[in-house]
Amino acid sequence: MDIICKITGRAMVAILKGELDHHNAAQVREELESRFSAAGMRNLIFDLSGLHFMDSSGLGILIGRYKTVSALGGQTRIAAPSEQADKLLRLAGIYKIIPVYETLTDAVAGL
Repeated sequence: MDIICKITGRAMVAILKGELDHHNAAQVREELESRFSAAGMRNLIFDLSGLHFMDSSGLGILIGRYKTVSALGGQTRIAAPSEQADKLLRLAGIYKIIPVYETLTDAVAGL
């Protein structure tokens, strides 16, 4: 699992690549919390274009970060989910609480 974080406009973009599952969920959560806190941002965008696999632990990561960001008055968005991630996110109803955008550029717009 690779995590690349960058600041784009008024948001931290977390680019997740590889597999997000129960084997690495705790590490990913801790790293995202640390980087988000250090960045001092209120908005978080997940770029899931390079995510090849995600299980329910990955859903928990997204929902947990959504709650953190919402408590700060910010927005969480999902950009360019891979086909596999998109299927799981749709089935779980994540898009009802976290909006999805076709591209990262679209997700950054308006923040």
